[in-house]
Amino acid sequence: MSEPTSTPVVRRVDARHRYEILVDDNRAGLTAYRDRDNQRVFFHTEIDDAYAGQGLASLLVEQALSDVRAAGMRIVPVCPYVAKFLTKHDEFADIADPVTPEVTAWLDAQLGR
Repeated sequence: MSEPTSTPVVRRVDARHRYEILVDDNRAGLTAYRDRDNQRVFFHTEIDDAYAGQGLASLLVEQALSDVRAAGMRIVPVCPYVAKFLTKHDEFADIADPVTPEVTAWLDAQLGR
């Protein structure tokens, strides 16, 4: 396991539709999304094995959801990790929308699957 020597940094990378978390300037993980009207649909979160167990996924998702709130958007947690995070963080309940079959079909079309 790599121990960070600096504070992890979360950045939004619009061109790649994701937020990344950097540790010592190395990408340690990401959470991917697609925007649907005023909703940011999160569908995948991952942390590199070298950085597992450091709480980076939680930090990443918390900062991503805070960014969504600041942008005046809503969250749709298709990603199981984001959905689980929301069950423990009621402070984002007011901007969370349910995952519906319509959203799932739309996301599948966006991702070409």
